[in-house]
Amino acid sequence: MEPKYKRIVLKFSGEALAGEKGFGLDPEVLMSIAQQTKEVNDLGVQVAVVVGGGNFWRGLPGSNRGMDRATADYMGMLATVINALALQDAFEKVGLETRVQTAIEMREIAEPYIRRRAIRHLEKNRVVIFAAGTGNPFFSTDTAAALRAAEVDAEVILMAKKVDGVYDADPRKDPLAKKFDDLNFMEVLNRRLNVMDSTATSLCMDNQIPIIVFNIQEPGNIKRIVSGEKIGTFVRGDSAE
Repeated sequence: MEPKYKRIVLKFSGEALAGEKGFGLDPEVLMSIAQQTKEVNDLGVQVAVVVGGGNFWRGLPGSNRGMDRATADYMGMLATVINALALQDAFEKVGLETRVQTAIEMREIAEPYIRRRAIRHLEKNRVVIFAAGTGNPFFSTDTAAALRAAEVDAEVILMAKKVDGVYDADPRKDPLAKKFDDLNFMEVLNRRLNVMDSTATSLCMDNQIPIIVFNIQEPGNIKRIVSGEKIGTFVRGDSAE
């Protein structure tokens, strides 16, 4: 079977790594993600990962409580490095060759982000985990995912969520919430739908990088997506077909 995509960016929120606990790291979730990533890597798909840090710290709520915003965001970047190292450990336990690259240099534990080196790792079928966001305060890890996807010429961004797609309301609170199968970027921006923040969405739109929002809690979904099966919500550059 020939996969639909050859190079993808997987975006995990920090909250996804916490599982039902809501804080910290859930070893079972980490191993599930590792197994699902290995399934697609074994198909020859080149996988890059961007991870958030909200299971430990989020910059914006910190700044809302009076902390300097830049300081709060740097703390959030460090939280993403903790998650990246945890993912690296899980990936290597299932036999994946992995590299962590950080936007803030910390050479003792990870490589600095270098675009050409990242691409070379991907070409060698290594999973590259991008940590510390963009390295700049005031930018989210969603923006980091869009930026890295553009830089390494990824064909698609897979947004791992705890819900099975994009809805017009929170499906956990509104039983009448409607799920979208297809959207275009302008619809996402105009309706303020919870896919990515507006900066990240605009970056994907400008570079024609589609986004697929899917449920990471359903084992095998990543493999289904790269195999061409319609899962979750597909966000594209042109009008929805």
